[in-house]
Amino acid sequence: MAQGIIIILGGTDASSGTVLNTILHSLSGAMQNFPPVVSAWLMYVFQSVFNFFVVSGSGQAALTMPIMAPLADLVGVAVLAFQLGDAFTNFIVPTSGCLLGALAAAKLEWGSWAKFQIKFQAVLVVFASLAVVLGVVIGLS
Repeated sequence: MAQGIIIILGGTDASSGTVLNTILHSLSGAMQNFPPVVSAWLMYVFQSVFNFFVVSGSGQAALTMPIMAPLADLVGVAVLAFQLGDAFTNFIVPTSGCLLGALAAAKLEWGSWAKFQIKFQAVLVVFASLAVVLGVVIGLS
């Protein structure tokens, strides 16, 4: 599915005029005005939100890395945002088959789990944001 979307967006050839390259160019132009720390944090937020729609790590990488990796090079930020955005939100997104299977086995409803998990998610967002900022400051990109 992810590869099909990449093909529909025109592929990953950086030298051709594709929808994917247009998105990349627009995002990089907009993010070049931001400090690298802000750009990295926005990339983390984007990945966290995108994980709701595409829970699969490999599918998410196939869809977003053609945009995120070159964008990280263009604005000088680390791609750590992808890893953290994909990882921590898996504990709460209701679109995760693994999470829902585990909750079903434990006989827990997702709403009860979300109420329990939301405070932990806030802590994870704070620490992930700090990690992304630290990555930019020490030059992980």
